[in-house]
Amino acid sequence: MLILYIVLVVVAAIVIWFVGAFNGFVRLKNRAKEAWSDIEVQLKRRYDLIPNLVSTVKGYATHESQIFEKVSQARSMAMGAKAPAEKAQAENVLTGALKTLFAVSEAYPDLKANINFLELQRELTDTEDKIQAARRFYNGNVRDLSIRLESFPSSIIGKMGGFKPMDLFELEEPAAKEAPKVQF
Repeated sequence: MLILYIVLVVVAAIVIWFVGAFNGFVRLKNRAKEAWSDIEVQLKRRYDLIPNLVSTVKGYATHESQIFEKVSQARSMAMGAKAPAEKAQAENVLTGALKTLFAVSEAYPDLKANINFLELQRELTDTEDKIQAARRFYNGNVRDLSIRLESFPSSIIGKMGGFKPMDLFELEEPAAKEAPKVQF
């Protein structure tokens, strides 16, 4: 009889551990999904600001139509991207197009002093900061999920539950990768 109680306690402990591990995976997966949703909210805010920025710059730099088209195409491509890797690639193209747009704005002193332009530029900078924070939160949750999926014995539960690793959302940051060129 004592052996039966010991076996029942061991089986109950295994079942409780299994349920807890499975629920842990569900929690991590849902946190990562929520974090991805936060990224998408900030990216939508960014996409909504871009047409206003372009129209403000257009008022001063009407002959720069090629740059405006490039920004619009990059924005459309980024809005259509779905998977994190695809979205990251599209975002890198959009960031490059926006850098070109801001470089053009440097040639127009009246534009740089325009209150609407300055406000849009401030909002875009704020949005970029929020995207970066949301990206760190998402990548942290994806990292935690990946660790659990790769660690023993939780990897067994992960495979049985059909949980899969998620892609990180990594953007290129060329300023951090390339050393600045100094010329005298």
